[in-house]
Amino acid sequence: MGWLGSAYPWVKAAHVIFVIFWMAGLFMLPRFLVYHQEDGLDGAMAARWIEREKKLRQIILTPSSIVVWALGLMLAAHLGLFSGSAGLGWLHAKFALVVLLTGYHHWATSYSKRLARGEVRLTGKQLRLANEVPGIAAILIVLLVVAQPF
Repeated sequence: MGWLGSAYPWVKAAHVIFVIFWMAGLFMLPRFLVYHQEDGLDGAMAARWIEREKKLRQIILTPSSIVVWALGLMLAAHLGLFSGSAGLGWLHAKFALVVLLTGYHHWATSYSKRLARGEVRLTGKQLRLANEVPGIAAILIVLLVVAQPF
């Protein structure tokens, strides 16, 4: 039994709950960016999108990502990721995907702030394609966690 002992299932449950919150935010923010950009970058509607995006970042995305990382690192340590335990290739792959997903999170929040300043760098089509990233990452992560293929 790892260092979390009988707390392991509770920490794991909390991790999954906050992953759901984080993923919900990662699914919502890119859609908000599409709508914000298409509605224009000034006026009352733009101000509403800026406020929505800010609340999503501050209330859901950032706090949940911090909790996901904290709990995830605890779980990884419990499983022996940092002590060289064998048979955790799947966890290394999951960790790499979560690092990439965190980079995506930072990109999306940064783009939201750019839109708030009136800076457009992507087309609506590019934003819609970017919206698929969290879904693909979620599929790969769930497959790794459930199947533990290596």
